[in-house]
Amino acid sequence: MLEISNLVKSYAGERARRGGSQGARVFAVNDVNLNVEKGEMFTLLGPSGCGKTTTLRSIAGLEKPDSGHIGVKGRTLFSAGAGRKTVNVAANRRGLGMVFQSYAIWPHMTVFHNVAFPLQVRPRGQRVGKNEIEQRVHRVLEVMELRRYAERPATKLSGGQQQRLALARALVIEPELLLLDEPLSNLDAKLRESLRYELKRLQRELGITSIYVTHDQIEALSLSSHIAVMRDGEVMQLGKPRDIYENPASKFVAEFIGSSNFVPGHVVGRSGDTYTVDTQAGRLNLTSAADMPAGTEVSAAIRPESLELTTARPTDGQNVWEGVVGTRAFLGDAVDHLVRIGKIELRARSLPNVSLEPGTEVFIKLPADKVSLVPID
Repeated sequence: MLEISNLVKSYAGERARRGGSQGARVFAVNDVNLNVEKGEMFTLLGPSGCGKTTTLRSIAGLEKPDSGHIGVKGRTLFSAGAGRKTVNVAANRRGLGMVFQSYAIWPHMTVFHNVAFPLQVRPRGQRVGKNEIEQRVHRVLEVMELRRYAERPATKLSGGQQQRLALARALVIEPELLLLDEPLSNLDAKLRESLRYELKRLQRELGITSIYVTHDQIEALSLSSHIAVMRDGEVMQLGKPRDIYENPASKFVAEFIGSSNFVPGHVVGRSGDTYTVDTQAGRLNLTSAADMPAGTEVSAAIRPESLELTTARPTDGQNVWEGVVGTRAFLGDAVDHLVRIGKIELRARSLPNVSLEPGTEVFIKLPADKVSLVPID
């Protein structure tokens, strides 16, 4: 559906802007390669400045990359660079829908006219008749549960309704690809959560291929078919949400998606996917698909919810460490305990009915299949 290959976008660095070296360039996107299948909700996830929005704007035609290829359903939207025929289709001729972070709603128009506007300004050869416009607008407003507000000024809608209006305006042109640039970030936490599920339901029901940009890990995990985690203009890991969460390829990914404990150590033995790792807290036996030869310095990444916290020693003695509760925090749906084990401290997340006082001696069991090995950064 969407193919991106060798995409590069750079800007002049501080030295170049001040008359220094002309070779000083800052790469916003550096050799990004992505393939998105039809009907997917594909998310670009990463911190501010990682290149996710630049990638999205390049797809939309709002940024001109230095080189690379962007194609949708076999149609080239952008192509430049060595050995490539130069193509750069204008943004208004790409036929893509886009929802901006700020919604970009026309304040002087009604809800109906906001949604109708993209159809009314299409190139002459692509315009539809007045009756067709009316039917399509009312149909998409019905899907967004906004039809009864059709004649209301757009500024008189709530934040959640304005978000749905922006989405309706993008959908009315029946785009081959829908681009969403952090569309929920301006909403309060509770409304953002409810609209997250609404957006996922609509995307699946309508079967629209979507590219979603966010820095919110929860949004990415709950909405996505696949996630590309980006850093400094590069894709650090690409995969399904559960695979990335449970098997991070680097310390950066493990830290950015969810929270993790990191225990430094080194590999002392390996047999296939079975590893033995010595750490400051004790020996670990685990299974991992990582390729780490004996002697490699590693970090064992362990999610807080994967740790089993008890006051009685588990009958299975493998991967059991003794420690003392340092502090605890009630989170509503869980309790976090910080447990001191020698010189390290681990966060263990328990059900809310488990709450151990500071100073309590405890045992922590680490399931062998819940520990990830990541390189030392």
